[in-house]
This record gives sequence, structure tokens and C-alpha cells, in this order.
Amino acid sequence: MAEFPQFTSSSALPLEFYRRDNTLEIAQELLGKVLVTRVGDHMTAGRIVEVEAYLGREDRACHAYGGRRTSRTDVMFEPGGVGYVYLCYGIHHLFNIVTHQSGEPHAILVRAIEPLVGIETMMARRNKNAVSPSICAGPGALTKAMGIDFRQNRLSLDSHGISIHDHGPQVLREDTIFSPRVGVAYAGQDAALPYRLRMRGSRWTSPAR
Repeated sequence: MAEFPQFTSSSALPLEFYRRDNTLEIAQELLGKVLVTRVGDHMTAGRIVEVEAYLGREDRACHAYGGRRTSRTDVMFEPGGVGYVYLCYGIHHLFNIVTHQSGEPHAILVRAIEPLVGIETMMARRNKNAVSPSICAGPGALTKAMGIDFRQNRLSLDSHGISIHDHGPQVLREDTIFSPRVGVAYAGQDAALPYRLRMRGSRWTSPAR
């Protein structure tokens, strides 16, 4: 841990970072940023290496397509900079970052991270006895490893419990792989949009094709 800073809420990305109009741009800039959680006495941190962007009312793959507003999606209409956590298949908590302005339900799903801090804690949570990409490669795997569940839903991303930090080199657009999102065949032509972003050359991205 000595090589990493003491991540604090005061060193987190400003909320204005998430409140810009271009969610795809925000998604690309999130690659390389560090996601930090504090759950009980355990701090974990990982570099974001894969995300998916969901662009609100006009995006058929988005939970808020057409302005759909439910008890689950209500958080997506808040100003950017809060977490959106939902349960997938009744099993996996998936962590999303709400973006854009109030009333514009955009979000970015975090799909994979490179573990940096608290790796033993992550391994224990995932019942792993060796460090490998499977610990945090996939949106359900990374939330379990980092202790993310409904406690982080609606939580500000500059809080003590969860935050995102600019630490390390910037991932440039030419170092980003753009491809279609995973598991959104129901979205028709929008399923083919290149809204899945991965850090080129990273072995920590998810295996989903």
C-alpha cells in the first residue's frame, strides 16, 4: 500500500466531472481512474479498466429508456456523481455511476477493475486463493470483491464509503477499445452501439464477448 496515496473524500474527483453532457466522454475518461470503497474496517481500491455507457431516454438498452422512472431507476434522474446499484438476476449487485444533469438519466456501468489495494480482502470475499483477473473481471465479480451492495446506492461518489480518484496515467482514446455492450440483445439496433469501453492491453478486463 505504500506506493498508493491515502485516498480520501477530499481527493476524490469533483462531482462536476460526472455532470457534463457527454456521457461517452466521461466513460472514456473513467478508464484508469481508481475506484475506492470502505466497508467496515476494510479499504479496497482498483483501477477501472472496463465500463459501459447507457445514454438515457433515447437508448433502448438503458433502464430509463423513454423516460421510464421506477423505484429502481429513480436514482438515475439525480444529478451525476452518485452510485446506482441494482440486483441482476436476483444474485449480483451491479455498480453504475450516474452522469449528466438532474432529470437526464444517463449512467455508466463499471464492468472490471485491476485490484490495487486490499487485495487479500478481495480474495477472501471472492473465495479465491490466488490473484487472477477473475477476482474483479465482470460487474458482479468486482462488486463482491469490493463490498458493493445496496449500501452504496445513491451514495455520493466523493463520500467516505465510496469514491473515485485520478491516480495514474490518463488512458487516451487511442488506447481504448470500443465495442458493443454485453447482454443487451433486447435493445434492437442500439445493441450494436460501441458503448463498451476497455483499456487496451489490460489483462484485467472481463472475458465477455
